[in-house]
Amino acid sequence: MPDGTAAKQAPPSRERLRAAYAECRGIARREAKNFYYSFVALPGERRDAMCAIYAFMRRADDLSDDETRSRKERRRALAEWLSEWHAARGGAATEDAVFLAVRDAAERFRIPHSLLDELVAGTTMDLKETAASQAGEADTFADYEALDRYCYLVASVVGLVCIRIFGYSDGRAEKLAEQTGIAFQLTNILRDVREDAERNRVYLPRSEMARHGVAVEDLLRHPAGPVTEAERALLRSVGERAERMYGAARELLPLMDAVSRPALWVLVAIYHALLRRICAARYEVMARRISVPTWRKVAILMAGLMWMGWVRVTKKR
Repeated sequence: MPDGTAAKQAPPSRERLRAAYAECRGIARREAKNFYYSFVALPGERRDAMCAIYAFMRRADDLSDDETRSRKERRRALAEWLSEWHAARGGAATEDAVFLAVRDAAERFRIPHSLLDELVAGTTMDLKETAASQAGEADTFADYEALDRYCYLVASVVGLVCIRIFGYSDGRAEKLAEQTGIAFQLTNILRDVREDAERNRVYLPRSEMARHGVAVEDLLRHPAGPVTEAERALLRSVGERAERMYGAARELLPLMDAVSRPALWVLVAIYHALLRRICAARYEVMARRISVPTWRKVAILMAGLMWMGWVRVTKKR
């Protein structure tokens, strides 16, 4: 345009918006795994919004995780993509289905743009050039304070977005959602210790490792087999911290809108089941990847759907 301002786009038609949400649902079905089971237990509009947010997160993660590019190239790609999103959320013309759906979801559920920016900031944390990464050493966190900041950006922010879609009126929900996100991320960290080490990353705090007499190199060079007793004690300490954090999820549940509680329960139940399976396996996470069997996830989902049906019936009375 002559004055240099971005071209504004008329609101997308209902048909175009439906197609955008359908594309996001497809992404969530293919990629979301544990998350998608909880989406199914939501009413339609909220389910679509969750799928849109997931597709947005997935796009950012894919750009961040593209190991065919250098860290610098990935940071540049993410910055360009974020700039495109900022233009789209401001009303600039876009044909990007994910941007269209997320923009609509953010408006419907009053999701602050700052939270969406923090979602992307979380994906870039692993791309920062540090003295360790430049020297070819593993990416690590000094202590739980540093790890909690990472968990906040990659998981707690997701929780803060989700509760806006789920609906709440009690301000206590926000702190509880942050803690629930940390519980989820600590569970992921325990499950992925071996995979992360293969990517030259150790997310267990160095201070906690030192307390248990475990060196970073012990995990980086660990064979695909049993953990040592020192390593088991280290992993157990992280698992116990995660278990305490799941207490926040129990407090959060009754603060959500009644129609959304089944979905949150499904998500928490699946992640908590994963932590318990890791514990039951005595933290043998280096020999194999521990997961929740599909039949167990489906059983949890069925219970959530029955709860959702009961909520809908009682609301009509």
